[in-house]
Amino acid sequence: MLVAAAVCPCPPLLVPEVATGAAPELDPARAACTDAVGLLAAARPDRLYVVGPADEGAHGAYPAGAAGSFAGFGVDLSVRLGEGWAEGGRPLPASLTVGAWLLARAGWADAPIEGLGIDNAATPDDCAGTGRELAASAERVALLVMGDGSACRTVKAPGYLDERAAGFDAEAARALGTADVAALLALDAGLADELKAAGRAPWQVLAGAAEGAGLDGRLLFEDAPYGVGYFVAAWS
Repeated sequence: MLVAAAVCPCPPLLVPEVATGAAPELDPARAACTDAVGLLAAARPDRLYVVGPADEGAHGAYPAGAAGSFAGFGVDLSVRLGEGWAEGGRPLPASLTVGAWLLARAGWADAPIEGLGIDNAATPDDCAGTGRELAASAERVALLVMGDGSACRTVKAPGYLDERAAGFDAEAARALGTADVAALLALDAGLADELKAAGRAPWQVLAGAAEGAGLDGRLLFEDAPYGVGYFVAAWS
């Protein structure tokens, strides 16, 4: 059963070494992520899943100890999911690498960890089904859900300006901040793809996991630096 969840954005820029001179701009987001991960630990889960978007070839499960690197972003920094050591497996996708970095930064040592890379093209029904399976996998399950909102909030955003982006992000922020499962499942997958909102599928996994759990939500951070919607929320 799902007992807690933290929702965090997944840009590698969250890592100060990657952001370099721009690092202070995301200090409020980092602080909110630290608070959200701390609330996960307070729930004392039996199992923690880190869920995030993944490109083709990186979908599926990742065991404890799976490693990811920020070398592709010009930084010689590697992280692992938890304290284990998984030899010879696939490297973590970027979203799960950022998640592993957040957990390491918080000193996570509370429960076994597994990672799950979600296909951005997964349907809402498929995502919800995956979430239900995760919630049923242990008596007390927690999720760290990585994903960004639209990437079309300004003309300098990665996807340029799309007038629909602000409304999409506002509804996503409201749903994440109130633990509105139905609203998250109602997010339009086609629109999310057009707006380059990488969080849609992971958020719908969370929604499926939270069905019937009766969790309350709090929005800890909302902003759109660099024209991308970033949200931090805690469910408990």
